[in-house]
Amino acid sequence: MNKDEFEGGLRYAGGKVEKAVGDTVNSRDWQVNGVVDQVAGGAQHSYGRVRAIVEDAIDSAPALAESARDKLKTAGRQVADTAHKGGTAAARTVEDSPLLLAVGAAIIGYGVAWLLHGRRG
Repeated sequence: MNKDEFEGGLRYAGGKVEKAVGDTVNSRDWQVNGVVDQVAGGAQHSYGRVRAIVEDAIDSAPALAESARDKLKTAGRQVADTAHKGGTAAARTVEDSPLLLAVGAAIIGYGVAWLLHGRRG
């Protein structure tokens, strides 16, 4: 609890008492002052709560950033491992089937040439 929460709560409670006294003695000034203190105290208390929430969020930000950094590192490692496994599998396939590689390269070469030069005819 910070200073604004505490003081706002006290002012609100004091305003309640002041309004009750104003109601009892039938004093319009006391009633109005009591309501004003209640509103001001409630606003100050609310400001204090918001300030406390923001301070807590700021205090926890470094821990959240560290957690996010760790998760990104883990995800990066997983992507790198998966890419390495895929590359290894592709290399093994090419080594095992050089004819397949030659046919694939020829098809890709033909496709690129067709895209660059278009059909003539």
